[in-house]
Amino acid sequence: MEKKFYQKIICILIVFYYLPASYSFSFLEIDSIKKVEHPLKVTILGTGYVGLVSGAGLANIGHYVTCTDIDQEKINKLNQAIMPIFEPGIKELVEKNIAEKRLVFSADLDTAISEAAIIIIAVGTPMNDDGDADLSALMSVIQSIKKNLNGYKIICTKSTVPIGTNKKLKDMLTQVINGKQEFDLVSNPEFLREGSALKDFFFCNPIVLGSDSEKALLVMEDLYKPLIDNGTKLIKTNVFAGAETIKYAWNAFSLIKISYVDQLAHLCNAVDANIVTVIEGMSYGEKLLPIHCVRPGPGIGGSCLPKDTSALIAMSKKFGVDMSIVTEARSANEKHKKIIVNDFLKLFGASIKDKKIAILGLSFKANTDDIRNSPAIDIAKELLNNGAHVYAYDPQAMNNMKKLLPEIHYCLSADEALTGADALFLLTDWDEFKKIDLKRMASLMAHRVVMDMRNIFDPQELAQLKFDFKNLGYQRC
Repeated sequence: MEKKFYQKIICILIVFYYLPASYSFSFLEIDSIKKVEHPLKVTILGTGYVGLVSGAGLANIGHYVTCTDIDQEKINKLNQAIMPIFEPGIKELVEKNIAEKRLVFSADLDTAISEAAIIIIAVGTPMNDDGDADLSALMSVIQSIKKNLNGYKIICTKSTVPIGTNKKLKDMLTQVINGKQEFDLVSNPEFLREGSALKDFFFCNPIVLGSDSEKALLVMEDLYKPLIDNGTKLIKTNVFAGAETIKYAWNAFSLIKISYVDQLAHLCNAVDANIVTVIEGMSYGEKLLPIHCVRPGPGIGGSCLPKDTSALIAMSKKFGVDMSIVTEARSANEKHKKIIVNDFLKLFGASIKDKKIAILGLSFKANTDDIRNSPAIDIAKELLNNGAHVYAYDPQAMNNMKKLLPEIHYCLSADEALTGADALFLLTDWDEFKKIDLKRMASLMAHRVVMDMRNIFDPQELAQLKFDFKNLGYQRC
């Protein structure tokens, strides 16, 4: 008896070990998430993959959700809990919320829109022949929304749309209603993976909200409050483009990682290595340099990354293996430094011949005197080639740089480099530079032109002090 009991336990453990990730939660876990205190009336436009999962998910945390579609036959089947897609757990979740009268399906878009407090657009945006997104379905539902704006509503785009689309939609809708503030627009991209969509919705993926309306952001935060209280990460941005870009950057980064592993697999075949072991080793690199710790800068430097990536490319060529992702990454780094100099010349707007250009930071990163492959070398050379007088200061790396570029004027302090400068390049994020008083910097410089390549200066303060400045992807205000 005891032996059979332990055999059963072992079998159960084996079954759970081999179940796919999407089953590594239960409906008990889903229902343990507290319901929202103040339910909202939500209409979802589109009952495809995203609309169906999102609608059932929002209903399950307590909202009253109407999922709509122009296909009446599809709606009839959904009301009978006949699913148009296969997704583990979705049928059971839909049946549950239909029975609890929080989820309905309708082909009457006009009524569903007019009765909703929040309208979520989840229609398809497939790829055109030219590679761009086909927004015809989106524009069609926008026409339905226009006709049925009967009071303040939040219009939320969950469909993946090209960057800039939400701003265009807001302009279109504002013109139609003669500028009256009867709506707010929110970008709320989805990150659902087929096969594990319910786990992603309830437990894994962040909630990303982008809007120029603080009111709308707060309402949307309330919409997802049970998930947020349960530990889901909330990311808010006050511009539509921020949320739109996150979605595309997320997917492109996923593509890069998958493609890189595929290329490595071919290399492993060639050198008789085990790709599983290689991936395991690489995973520890994620702990040392997780993506949330990566910040833009003037380019990679130091010894390891330039040397070892070059060696990897050379080895791959010997074995006839394509490692184009690494090759392109190295090429992108070189182009990046040239773009920085070109952006500076445009920002300066005149010849820099005989101008004093200050450089703060010469080492390839802070807290080292290492200048090997430092971006400061190439940038300083370009400035010198354009006839500028370069005045540089670094807390530790100047002695090393003097041997390589003796034509630079080396200063004893940041103030000395900044005094009378026509422009500043900030290239290394030493703590000393993070503490610079921008008002004092403005008083020292002859002209207020700044290239902040480490994003350490406050853009709003720079703007208030009338600096012309460029940073790396950091909002100006």
